[in-house]
Amino acid sequence: MADRRLLILGEGFSHDPHYGKTLRGIVRYGPDPVVAILDSKRSGESHDGIPIVGRVADAFPYDPTVAVVGVATQGGRFPPAWRELLKESIAAGLDVESGLHEFISEDPELTQLAREHGVELRDLRKPPEGLSVPTGANLEVDAKIVLTVGSDCAIGKKTVAVELDLEARRRGLASVFVPTGQTGIAIAGWGIAVDAVVSDFLAGAAEQLVVEGARRGGEILFVEGQGSLVHPMYSGVTLGLVHGAAPHLFVLCHAAGATEIEGSPGHPIPPLPELVELYERSSLPARKAKVACIALNTARIDSDDDARSAIAAVADETRLPADDPVRFGAQHLLDALLARL
Repeated sequence: MADRRLLILGEGFSHDPHYGKTLRGIVRYGPDPVVAILDSKRSGESHDGIPIVGRVADAFPYDPTVAVVGVATQGGRFPPAWRELLKESIAAGLDVESGLHEFISEDPELTQLAREHGVELRDLRKPPEGLSVPTGANLEVDAKIVLTVGSDCAIGKKTVAVELDLEARRRGLASVFVPTGQTGIAIAGWGIAVDAVVSDFLAGAAEQLVVEGARRGGEILFVEGQGSLVHPMYSGVTLGLVHGAAPHLFVLCHAAGATEIEGSPGHPIPPLPELVELYERSSLPARKAKVACIALNTARIDSDDDARSAIAAVADETRLPADDPVRFGAQHLLDALLARL
């Protein structure tokens, strides 16, 4: 679609790095200009220089063409107040894109309103037709596959994959970012949200993604990870992705100082050396993958010196290269991966 100018709907969550991660990912990495963000609780403020408005009508002076749902709520459901927000966006003549589990394109009221106003409703999380189990094509892909995995959800697995892909392409390498979630799809313009796929076909969807990544010219594929093997709610999607993507290497992502799964009291995060062993043991027996490096999210550490100390401690603990690719660049981690590949 030509002339895409985005109004990101972040109502109630634009300040939140966890539930607002879709918003932040699109702002940082998306190809289309974000002209405004909607959040009535922060009207009049700005985010990375982008004005925050309180109503859809307040965004009109910025001439948006598409309203994008910029939140990733627990369970992927719309908060009740959002229904009116979606209707206002449609009535304003904006196409609407959503990555939540509730499909707006299957809602009778919203689809009727969209027809009346001549706009499109697009569900980024809606899986394609015809998915099935893996065929073995994942082991025949003529590319090296790197999968980001994590100690928890929402700690930067997508961001690390994107940063590694950008750094690889800066070096002239034939690299492709492989999106497996709604934010990654919004950034790259293709992909499958694997957490919306029937569990039996999840590994098959991951296989299809790496095959497509190679078809798009990738000699190195950086696959966006999902969930965590130790997450009490979302471990299933992680294992299916590990087996379907059949990576050669893992990048283990972790938030500095985190000791417990966020939002799941009583569920501890194991020591990083144990997680390294767990992921390596979980890899497909036909292609055993190794953890090549640690991507440490130091966003909650104020000073660069303290962040570097935390990175050094993790490198010492795991005996693996470690760095924060957002804070300090992805060069060190990419060097570690290329050395192992």
